[in-house]
Amino acid sequence: MIVGKIKRWLFIIGILVGSPIWGQKELPKDFCLNADEIQLFSKINELRVTYGKETLQQSASLSFVAKTHVNDLMTNHPDTSVCGLSSWSDKGNWKACCYNAYIPTPECMRDKPKELTPYPYHGYELVTYFDDLINIDSVISLFSDTKEVLNLILSQEDQGKKKWACCGIGINDHYVSIWFGQRKDALPSPEPCDGIEVIEKSTPINQSISPGLFYLIFGSFNSLQEGKEALKKLKKDDFTDAGILNKNGKIRIYLNKFNSLKEAMFAKQQLPIAYSEAWILKE
Repeated sequence: MIVGKIKRWLFIIGILVGSPIWGQKELPKDFCLNADEIQLFSKINELRVTYGKETLQQSASLSFVAKTHVNDLMTNHPDTSVCGLSSWSDKGNWKACCYNAYIPTPECMRDKPKELTPYPYHGYELVTYFDDLINIDSVISLFSDTKEVLNLILSQEDQGKKKWACCGIGINDHYVSIWFGQRKDALPSPEPCDGIEVIEKSTPINQSISPGLFYLIFGSFNSLQEGKEALKKLKKDDFTDAGILNKNGKIRIYLNKFNSLKEAMFAKQQLPIAYSEAWILKE
């Protein structure tokens, strides 16, 4: 449980693989993205640039899949105590499936881009539920602070050799669905819905990001006292620059802090095996 406006969240990474089994379809001519979807896509690209990754193409096909999925989740609730958030109901023009985290069956929902759009390639989904109404700044902050999600967005570490080329986003009052693709979408980027003004930046995206520090995080703790005890042990292990990062109610112990991502990544590579789970946080 997360204290604050976001009370509870779950995420499922769905790996979609396999050959096409469904006919390709055209998107509706009036298909468009709302303001939250446009803003979150921009924030994801800013996050990637911060970590030295390339920006992603805004995919109309994957956005349509994402919007279709969040609407199915909101209206038909295929996610139950047994079926996870990556499940699809039997109430639409797609193959229904129950995704169970304990008995992974990614093949049950692997072909959704091929079922619903002209996009012929594999897709990877991050789907999230929020109890309260969604605030994009809170969403991106949560993603940034969660190692597994950050690795997925950046396509690094446990994502193997996967390299994202495009991204699609769907958002409603309680669900966020983000789909990643390894190849670009042949369709043009989706238009904003009527009444939404998209402001073009006059400077490259990487120049618009404010500078900050990169912390090599050892772990998170439930109380300041627990953090202080862990810090004492780190100091004894010769991590003389270790310290406590106490921000937004989150208590983290860092091994060191750096002025650049490159320095932090190099330091992480030099850590003993016992500290291999350390990860990098930008503040």
